[in-house]
Amino acid sequence: MRRGAGTGPSATPDPVPPQRFEVEIEIDGVTARFEVHADEFVLEAASRQGLRLRALCRQGWCTRCAVRVTSGEIDQSASLRFYDEDRSAGFALVCTGRPCSPLRLVADQHEAMRAHRISSGLPVPRG
Repeated sequence: MRRGAGTGPSATPDPVPPQRFEVEIEIDGVTARFEVHADEFVLEAASRQGLRLRALCRQGWCTRCAVRVTSGEIDQSASLRFYDEDRSAGFALVCTGRPCSPLRLVADQHEAMRAHRISSGLPVPRG
């Protein structure tokens, strides 16, 4: 090994920290605020902050974690069953949703999303 090898400045740039977005979520009339990394599911970040959001399958299938999106954009590409009609109606699944912008959400929208899916002729999970 050469003398002084590895002690000079790195030729590779420092890694860019992941982008973070502020999320506001209303739970039982109380608004909680926390940051979520762009590559992280909203449910995971909420859990890290000690918030207990309803969830069951954690795969974007059952809709138990459904929220209403009142502001912002959320990526649902990791969801097993999420439809354009769900997005158009203002719903998201936080178990498999990643923020694309700051978000404002209203929790506990399972029943509303279920009714939306029934009225839209979309598959509805049991229960």
